[in-house]
Amino acid sequence: MRAEKQLLLNEIKDKIDGSAALIAVNYVKLPPNHAWDLREQLQKAGGHFEVVRKRVFLKAAAVAGIQIDESLLAGHIGVVFVQQPDAMPSAKALLKFSQEHSDVLQVLCGQIEGKLIPGSEVVYLSKLPGINEMRAQFLALLVSPMAQTLSVMEAKIAASTGAE
Repeated sequence: MRAEKQLLLNEIKDKIDGSAALIAVNYVKLPPNHAWDLREQLQKAGGHFEVVRKRVFLKAAAVAGIQIDESLLAGHIGVVFVQQPDAMPSAKALLKFSQEHSDVLQVLCGQIEGKLIPGSEVVYLSKLPGINEMRAQFLALLVSPMAQTLSVMEAKIAASTGAE
């Protein structure tokens, strides 16, 4: 392997190792100004988009211990490297961008929490609330019955003290 290719392979492997998750996409006719917008939106969501060669990406993933079926990766490949623990903001930004720009991106597969999942599941997961939103909903679910019970008791106490 030539030194340039080995350097590129090592760079992609380091990015895979340094990422909490990654999402592989197929891009079709992505103009440079749209690519710039995509990179900005993903950066705000904690991700980094990079166009990579398919063979280099597959070799780097194999060296990093991730087995990706080559048949999943069709067309020109771009990879979103997610640096934060929660991959959903990056997936949401990716899906939102794709919908706004007439589906120039197609999610092929993703590696989230050490598990390789198909693109359809990444799209499905991106439609769910983020981890912080889920935590807030769960806490509201736990607190709601107690708050309702307390308000009923306060109303009963207020009614009984007002009647005397």
